[in-house]
Amino acid sequence: MKPYYQTENGVLYNGDCLEVMKGLEPDSVDLVLTDPPYGIDEANGKNKSRSCIAKSKDYGNLSWDNSIPEKEIFQLLLTTKNQIIFGGNYFIEHLKNSPCWLVWDKLNGNNDFADCELAWASFKTAVRKYEWRWQGMLQQQMGQHKEERHHPTQKPIGLFYKILEDYSKDTDLILDPFLGSGTTAIVCERLGRKWIGVEINKEYCDIAVKRIEAERAQRKLF
Repeated sequence: MKPYYQTENGVLYNGDCLEVMKGLEPDSVDLVLTDPPYGIDEANGKNKSRSCIAKSKDYGNLSWDNSIPEKEIFQLLLTTKNQIIFGGNYFIEHLKNSPCWLVWDKLNGNNDFADCELAWASFKTAVRKYEWRWQGMLQQQMGQHKEERHHPTQKPIGLFYKILEDYSKDTDLILDPFLGSGTTAIVCERLGRKWIGVEINKEYCDIAVKRIEAERAQRKLF
């Protein structure tokens, strides 16, 4: 598959992640960090009226979160060296027993959104908790830099930065087969990690490119 976008550190493909992963060399990927569709229809606008603090952003009606990825995708993910898969509690039938789960505490206050999200991890270490506020207009470090939300399940840059600091090395190649609006790639650029991203939706690819380019421009200032 032809790359949609490239930097010195990484490459973005607009297409089916199954096709891309089948073309990767065995053991070439050191870590998968990804957030697949949970199959709970979160992307289809049902969060618009749930916030107790402010009106939630309407991302429109989308169908990509109607079901979880197919079994073969998880089989290929598990052939890489290590994996951190957000929403792992929705994919239990496709994963293995693991002592290492990452708990993201959103510090989101009094509302009916989930207090935390869970990420399944292949590491043999203990459960770890990450605190990062991410509730509508309230964000961690919002006085320094508030992130614009482009995607209904977008993960914060600061959260993924902490995770990659803890679970990857400078020489690692990171894969995100469900790149969305590009958070994993942005953090890899910031840390100098090599990366591969795949996103089937062209609109999100374009958003990811803009965000990655903004990160690269910011890096050049220092």
